[in-house]
Amino acid sequence: MPFTHPMLEEINLLLKFPLDSLRQGLKIHHDADPAIVDAAKRLFEKGIIDQVDGGYLTDLGHDLHEHAQILASALSASSAEE
Repeated sequence: MPFTHPMLEEINLLLKFPLDSLRQGLKIHHDADPAIVDAAKRLFEKGIIDQVDGGYLTDLGHDLHEHAQILASALSASSAEE
């Protein structure tokens, strides 16, 4: 199954969450790019973040962030070798 554009927006937003501390999150302002606002809403509805406007990653969000980091790193390494 290929990634859809909305999925890519969600992954890109997920990767913006800091993982240095469980006490750090993101705040998506109401005047942000509508695509980011919509991605945050979808992540919230899926239980990946704890607030519709960002907040903190849930346990599921932390797991998905780790997997997204691995995928992004692997794809970056592959394209750098070409």
